[in-house]
Amino acid sequence: MGKKYAVFLILLVFNLADAQQEITVTGIVIDARTQNPLENVVVTIQNTAVMQLTSRTGKFELHIFPTKEQLLLLRSQGYKDSLIKLQYTSGQNINLGILPLEDTYSDEVPAALITLSDNDLSEDNGSSEMTSGLLQSSRDAFMQASAFNWGQARFRVRGLDSENATTMLNGMTMNKIYDGRPQWSNWGGLNNVLRNQEFSVGTTMSSYTFGGILGTQQIATRASLYRKGSSLTFSGSNGAYTWRGIATEASGMNSSGWAYVISAGKRWAQEGYFGGTNFDADSFFLSVEKKLNAKHALNFTGFYTPNSRGKNSPNTAEVTDLMGEKYNSYWGFQNGKKRNARVKTVEEPLFMLNHYFKINEKTNLNSAVMYQFGKVGNSNIDYQNADSPDPVYYRKMPSYFSSLYAKDHGEFSGEFTPDYENAEKSKITFLENAQIDWNAMYLSNQKPTANGYEPSKSHYVLYEDRTDDKTYAINSNLNSQLASNISFDGGFTFRKLKSHNFQYLIDLLGGEYFDDIDPFYKGNLSQSDLLHPDRKVKQGDIYGYNYNFLANTLDVFTQFKFTYNKTEFYLAQSYSISNYQREGLYQNGIYPTTSLGKSEKINFENFGFKGGFTYKISGKQSLFFNAAHLTRAPLLRNTFSNSRLNNSVIDGIESETISSAEANYIYRSPKLKLRATAYYTLIKNSSKTSFFYAEGIFDDGAGYDATDAFVSQTLTHLDKKNMGAELSFEYQVSSTIKTTLAAAFGNYIYSSNPNVTITNDANAAVEGKQKTFDFGETYLKNYKQPGNPQQAYSFGLEYRDPKFWWIGANVNYLAENYIDVSPISRTSQFYINSANGFPFPEATSERGNELLKQERFNPITLLNINGGKSWRIHKKYIGLFASVNNVLNTIYKTGGFEQARNANFRALNQDVSSGTPSFGPKYYYGYGRTYFLNLTIGL
Repeated sequence: MGKKYAVFLILLVFNLADAQQEITVTGIVIDARTQNPLENVVVTIQNTAVMQLTSRTGKFELHIFPTKEQLLLLRSQGYKDSLIKLQYTSGQNINLGILPLEDTYSDEVPAALITLSDNDLSEDNGSSEMTSGLLQSSRDAFMQASAFNWGQARFRVRGLDSENATTMLNGMTMNKIYDGRPQWSNWGGLNNVLRNQEFSVGTTMSSYTFGGILGTQQIATRASLYRKGSSLTFSGSNGAYTWRGIATEASGMNSSGWAYVISAGKRWAQEGYFGGTNFDADSFFLSVEKKLNAKHALNFTGFYTPNSRGKNSPNTAEVTDLMGEKYNSYWGFQNGKKRNARVKTVEEPLFMLNHYFKINEKTNLNSAVMYQFGKVGNSNIDYQNADSPDPVYYRKMPSYFSSLYAKDHGEFSGEFTPDYENAEKSKITFLENAQIDWNAMYLSNQKPTANGYEPSKSHYVLYEDRTDDKTYAINSNLNSQLASNISFDGGFTFRKLKSHNFQYLIDLLGGEYFDDIDPFYKGNLSQSDLLHPDRKVKQGDIYGYNYNFLANTLDVFTQFKFTYNKTEFYLAQSYSISNYQREGLYQNGIYPTTSLGKSEKINFENFGFKGGFTYKISGKQSLFFNAAHLTRAPLLRNTFSNSRLNNSVIDGIESETISSAEANYIYRSPKLKLRATAYYTLIKNSSKTSFFYAEGIFDDGAGYDATDAFVSQTLTHLDKKNMGAELSFEYQVSSTIKTTLAAAFGNYIYSSNPNVTITNDANAAVEGKQKTFDFGETYLKNYKQPGNPQQAYSFGLEYRDPKFWWIGANVNYLAENYIDVSPISRTSQFYINSANGFPFPEATSERGNELLKQERFNPITLLNINGGKSWRIHKKYIGLFASVNNVLNTIYKTGGFEQARNANFRALNQDVSSGTPSFGPKYYYGYGRTYFLNLTIGL
């Protein structure tokens, strides 16, 4: 019996040894298009710590202990991931042979990150563009749908703006201090050189920064990362621009240690999809690297992308019914050519020097200095002692006459007295004069003489709201493998901003000069600058307002990651300091004591913590959980209540508090890729400042009528709650057919009743008058966050032929998009008659609820079709891509906002009850059917 047990134990030991016998997996990775070997491709056994980079000849050799089910993952920037199932024969090594990787962009799909998104062309965006371009580096089917299919309807992942994501260039944060968002148009036209990207979704870890709750995108422009070669790209479209051309050349690293990449491009359009939306943009890019030795390398990156584009107007339902959804009120004919009054111009060149230090095989240090300067200008028409040049000014519209109510001693009596005759005359006049009359403005700026006309005082001028920024930044990131299963990331970024903000006179429109005053006031109150009263400004002069924003920020983070056979987890911490200051360069007549000189310095100190845990169910399946809790300084734009005129800081301003958590299930096999995600985010103590013209919301008091005024509105203690689920499904039906399914289901609401205050400059101009009105709570709780479909679904089918052509189509359904409501209309003051302080007698809660119900836009279905073909001719690559979006030409609203002008019950009720409201909501519309053609030639 003892001998039998001994034999059994020996056999068991041999079996265990055989099960754990180390084998070798080898292969060669090449470019599927050029057939050249690929260096530095990351080769890993999925869900393990086994990893190696391919050599210069594309070879790799992994030593592993085989288990029942293992997948080999090939990953390289600019290429599609390749997942290969390993087939074992007991004890035998595996030679996978030649493994081709397909260029991610062989389809020539235009990356929204680096082309100016169609969504960026509307008037409601701030100084930085809002685009879903952040999502492009992920190959997840959900992220692809978010960017390319849902982005045209202003879909935002998890309902979050881009200020909640961190965009980085060579490890340097590119989000603006002013509004927290990247200025996407800084990079327009640089498609071919900004493709080396790494992306982390949500609160997952990033090796470069603590990141935001939406994710982190790192773009690398190190010259040695680019494949050697040249390319020419030609494009045509009927969207934002009509034509585009880009030329790019990359040298690769030569024997003397030098590498360079250069790119130049041009985009232009006489008119885009909407009327009068001209477009003109250039792009220039240079990256040069010098490899000093085996440990040190320097890389210089510089780019300049000047661009200008005409904006399109939001319109009321009345205007759209008369003129159509493509109507744009911002342009008019001048000398037979369309001229847009509202043009956005961006010229902000950037220079960056990076030092790459390979301390040893396990530790790398990347440091950088950056300088960016330039201007952002938004033009408009200014006028004094003259009628509004706006063709859709409410007094020029038919609704002004058809919604009239009789007045009794200055108060609306409630008697509906429409003037249909003048309404019809107004309609005819509007249809004949639906655009800006440039010639009339030129004539009004001249006076008659014996010999014709000569320039005189301008009543109309064209000006820019200008922001000239200078940003200095320095940062350093350290990445180290402390042990076989422990890694460390850490770094800091310091940024210094000087932002000059002013009103700049572009064109006198045929006149001689323009008065630097506010004609609404008299005497000293009208003066923009008491130090230089009664200035007569000319073209190229600053007037109106003039001040600097001064800001410094310091961000530090540390991160530890622990990897084991079945589990991984990480912990990250952040610390930041921010200080803001306003420096007034004018002594404003309304605020003579608080406008000139520097304000108090506002300081914020913030902390953040986040962590994640991953459980590897098998080689194909995993679960991971992430959570973050942090505080964040308020945006610079929301710190001062009326920065154009004074140094006042918002009362009670404080840092935001953000909590976020997500749970994910991942399944990946060579045929099926699946992700299911549930998330929850709470943002507390936000603030927001806006400006509008309001009527009838103030107690006018004695001796001064302040019921009509241009006011600033400030919201504080605004909370937002975003929760929902995401599904990403991709299945390779056969070697040629692939199907995708993506779904987003969210519930994004305001979760508090914030405090709202109104600052009335008209009252501030009168001694003893109250200038700030505290309306208390505005009842926004449970209202939907606006301007974003909260539900989105996409189903796609793609055929990819072995002869290098492909075609795909997807159907998209988007719903639950809501209008932006007016906070001031949701206060108790809405029901109060400012003339006597008593409630309006006709006001009822039932009617009030009807008037204040948030509008929900109709759901939309969009069909998109795309396809392409590539050729290899005389060792040159030729790729053709074509797409048609919104094939069925569906007309739909992408967003809109309530006008706050009728800010009390009586005014709003009478306007709405007329059936033809003068101050109805204004809407933005999406593009109808658009096409995009792209031809790429690889030399």
